[in-house]
Amino acid sequence: MIEQLHKNFIQYLENQKVSYQRYIWDVINHNEKLIGVIGARGVGKTTYILQYLESLDIPLHKKLYISADSFEVLDSSLLEIAKEFSAFGGQVLAIDEIHKYRDFERELKQIYDMLDLKVIFSGSSAIELEHVKADLSRRAMLYHMNGLSYREFLEIRLGLQLEHYSLEEILTNHLDITYQLKKEFKPLEYWKEYLEYGFYPFYFQEASSYSIKLKETINTVIETDIPSVFSIKYESIINLKKLVTLICSSDPFQLNIKELSAKVGTDRDTLYLYMNYLHRGKIFNILRSKSKGDNIFLKPDKIYLNNPNLNYAYCKNSKIGTIREVFFANQLQMLHSLSIPVKGDFLVDERYLFEIGGKNKSFKQIKDIPNSFVVADDIETGFGNKIPLWLFGFLY
Repeated sequence: MIEQLHKNFIQYLENQKVSYQRYIWDVINHNEKLIGVIGARGVGKTTYILQYLESLDIPLHKKLYISADSFEVLDSSLLEIAKEFSAFGGQVLAIDEIHKYRDFERELKQIYDMLDLKVIFSGSSAIELEHVKADLSRRAMLYHMNGLSYREFLEIRLGLQLEHYSLEEILTNHLDITYQLKKEFKPLEYWKEYLEYGFYPFYFQEASSYSIKLKETINTVIETDIPSVFSIKYESIINLKKLVTLICSSDPFQLNIKELSAKVGTDRDTLYLYMNYLHRGKIFNILRSKSKGDNIFLKPDKIYLNNPNLNYAYCKNSKIGTIREVFFANQLQMLHSLSIPVKGDFLVDERYLFEIGGKNKSFKQIKDIPNSFVVADDIETGFGNKIPLWLFGFLY
């Protein structure tokens, strides 16, 4: 068993051609015994795990990569594989696609408690892993992995090394930051390319077929990942796909639940469940005012697709105003809390108010409100409380 798994592992390593290291390397505490990396399908979790294993300065037989949905694993169990691997002197076990393995949390606990073995695991969907976060919290450190930031995209695209900045640094020092960054590249030259194609790392491997690969990735989430967690019928999968298209063509602030239910062909509560499934699967990004909390059966204030690449892939006529907000929400949610305020577009950390728009966007809607900022597209440099949108792609 272990011999065959090691042969598979070596083949994975030989086919791993990506050298660029994502931001997640600087976030994860690799000294932990049990590490979980979760996030949207296609953002590069498998690549990160293989890179990490390759970087370890230990003999090859002491580290092992397995996919939880492989035939070898399905014919045995995670625990039995871990026991055998440990008995042969194994030290680091990596488990990919773990959300596809039934009762994985129970076996992870047993591996953690019984064996002197370091385990790093990933799931292509945050859906099921979020269900068990409380159970694993005493043992596992869970990290969320997002798609490429604009900074990372530029580093790969141009072969540069660029700094990332905290939100506070951007708000207080954006003029100096943009002055330094403009010495390295032209901020708007690659901006549209990033918004349309640059969120998922596989763009740099298959640029010509990126849109097709992206749709295949989302179909896999809807057809495989979501049904593996929630008991839904085949017709529900069709309705989920229909809902993605309908939301893509709607304005976030003009959400008509009754009309949407009729178009999807389901009742109100089921529609809310569908929305939640897609939100948990990182296809939707649902935002509410602070007063509504996380109640999934209350009408969301805004529903976006998860990232701008999805808008371009699924919408025939993507509205630039929506795409700007989708980008901002996606990047800020990595490290901050977002809610929908009474005035303005986003309230961040219950402290900072943001209004998103084009280069001529004014402060009219948020005038005289403390800690309020205009985030403007199509400008290289801002001034005062007016900040260029692209710069928020340098948060990680």
